[in-house]
Amino acid sequence: MTDTSNQENRENQEAATEAAQNVVDEVTSWEYSAEPGTIESRLDAGLAQAGVDVDDEERQRLVDEIDDVKQDEGLGAPDVESARPADNPDA
Repeated sequence: MTDTSNQENRENQEAATEAAQNVVDEVTSWEYSAEPGTIESRLDAGLAQAGVDVDDEERQRLVDEIDDVKQDEGLGAPDVESARPADNPDA
């Protein structure tokens, strides 16, 4: 890969992570008091709409940490550690 390709890949990943963070922030604001299944569903829908994917482990961590906000509202939204553009954003 060329330096330009590497830079482009990093920029795409950074943009995907930022988009995923926006989704997590919104889901945390609106759904933190919901059941984990609802949090999961809203997170999945938001990520799909944003055209980004996160690994299964990252997704579960985000759901768990959003759910933890019920016990301590001071926690705020969890930070997305890594996301990537969806393979098929239309799916």
